[in-house]
Amino acid sequence: MYCGETRMEARRQVAVKLVQVLIKMYVIWRNSVSCLRIRKVLRRFQSGNHPVVPLGSRILTDPAKVFEHNMWDHMQWSEEEAAAARKKVEENSAVRVLLEEQVKYENEASKYWNTFYKIHKNKFFKDRNWLLREFPEIIPVDQKTEQKLQELSWDPAKTSAADGFSRTRCPPVPEEKNHNQKRCGSSDRQSQAGSQFSSLDSEEHRKGPLKTELFPGSNATFRILEVGCGAGNSVFPILNTLRNAPESFLYCCDFASGAVELVKLHSSYRAAQCCAFVHDVCDEGLPYPFPDGILDVILLVFVLSSIHPDRMQGVVNRLSNLLKPGGMLLFRDYGRYDKTQLRFKRGHCLSENFYVRGDGTRAYFFTKGPARRPPSATAGESTHQKPTMLAP
Repeated sequence: MYCGETRMEARRQVAVKLVQVLIKMYVIWRNSVSCLRIRKVLRRFQSGNHPVVPLGSRILTDPAKVFEHNMWDHMQWSEEEAAAARKKVEENSAVRVLLEEQVKYENEASKYWNTFYKIHKNKFFKDRNWLLREFPEIIPVDQKTEQKLQELSWDPAKTSAADGFSRTRCPPVPEEKNHNQKRCGSSDRQSQAGSQFSSLDSEEHRKGPLKTELFPGSNATFRILEVGCGAGNSVFPILNTLRNAPESFLYCCDFASGAVELVKLHSSYRAAQCCAFVHDVCDEGLPYPFPDGILDVILLVFVLSSIHPDRMQGVVNRLSNLLKPGGMLLFRDYGRYDKTQLRFKRGHCLSENFYVRGDGTRAYFFTKGPARRPPSATAGESTHQKPTMLAP
C-alpha cells in the first residue's frame, strides 16, 4: 500500500512539472508570435491604404508601457537626467586635444574618412529609408512620386532593389590642376558635347552660371544635391524613387574619394539620373559640375557635424548660392547631449561640443539655436538672404 501511494505521489509531481513546462512553453510561444507580428508591421500606426503617420508621433503616455517599443518621441528629461548629462559633458570636455593634433585632424580630415570607408565599405551605415518621410520636399510632388512614397512606406526592401535603367555616361566635368576633382563617368570616346564642356574655363565656372547648358542634369527640371553622400545610404533610397520622376536629377558628393567610388560601383547607381563626384565643401574655390542657382534641394544629413564649427557658416553660405530662389537646404544632425556625445572619454574633446573619434573622424553636437533660419523664410527654405548659422 505504501509503495502504491509513493508511486502515485511521484506521478503527481511529474504531472505538475509537466504542466509547468507546458505553461512556460506556451508563454514563450505567445511572446514569439507577438514579436513576429511586430516585425511584420513595417511602419508604426499603419492601417489599410492610409499613409503612415510621420516620425515623431510615438508618444509615451503610460509609463508602464515604456518597454513596448525601443524608441519614443519627444521625451522630456527630468532635471536629474539633464544635470547628469551636463556633468558627463563637463567631465569628457575637461581635457582638450593638443592644438597641433587638432590641426592634423583638420588638415587630414579626408584621409581619415577615406580610411573609414576603406575598412567598412558600405556595410557600416544602414540605408536611410526614413529620409523621404522626414523630408518629403526631396521629391517633386506629382501623382507618380506620391504613389511611390506610399509604396516605400509599406516595403522598405524596395529601396535597395536594382533598377532597370541602362547605365549611360555622365558628361565630364571640369578639373582643376591641383585638386582631385573626379569626373562623373569616363570613356575613351567622349561625345562632342562632353568635350565642349570639359574645355570650359574653370574660373568662368567658379564665377557664375555657365554660358552653356552642357552639364550633368542640364535637362532636368528638379535637381537635388546631397552633400557628404558617403557610401550612398541616402542616394539609393532617393534614386529608387526618382525612377518615377525622370525629370529629376540627383547630384551627390563627398570629399572621401573612396566613398564616391563605392557609390559609383553600386548596382543601383545610374548616371542617367545621378552624378557622384569628389568635392570638399570647405574649399569655397572648388567649382561644382553645374552652375550656381539651379538646385531645388540641398541635403545636409550628418555632414555639418564633421566640419569645424568655425567653417560651418562659410559652407552654408557657399551652398546657398547653388539654390534657386525658394530652394531648400535640409539639415539633420547630432543633438546636444546625444548618447554619442555622452560616451566620449576624456582626451577626445577638440573644442566645446566638438570631438574626435578614435579613428580620427570628428563630430559636433548641435542645439536648435545654431541652425536658425533667416527671417521671412519658411523652415529650411532659402530666400535671397543667406541662411544664418549662429555661433555653435
